Amino acid sequence: MATYRFTVDGKRVSVDAQPEMPLLYALRDDLGLNNPHFGCGLAQCGACTVHLDGEPVRSCVLPVSAAANKKVTTIAGLGTPDKPHPLQAAYVAEGVPQCGYCINGWVMTAAAALKKNPKASDAEMRDALAGLKCRCGTHVAIMRAIKRAQNEMV
Repeated sequence: MATYRFTVDGKRVSVDAQPEMPLLYALRDDLGLNNPHFGCGLAQCGACTVHLDGEPVRSCVLPVSAAANKKVTTIAGLGTPDKPHPLQAAYVAEGVPQCGYCINGWVMTAAAALKKNPKASDAEMRDALAGLKCRCGTHVAIMRAIKRAQNEMV
């Protein structure tokens, strides 16, 4: 057991844990966050995606020790209800959410991709989003929301 200190959504936190414990468990169980979600536990669905120093990672398989002294951003840290991130606003405007379980992975992955390449083509964006799962089948609406946000960000 060790103490790991890192920043989550701008707030300095510490967690006492085994080094191999998934970051997801620290975020949800120790810090009481509602997002990211536990989906598959195998880094295959994306529901657990967070940014680690700006890069999207699957927190269900990332050891908490890898977050030590780093910056973790969850979907709650992208924007606020008063000033949402353009992707968050676009998801609402396009009526994307069905069950909402997967949104975390899609928004966090798209936000990182657009930060790296604000003018990403549809094909480049699909490549960036490869591997994410939405069981409700809202992929067309998701792409429409990403395009809307992209147009607002440029």
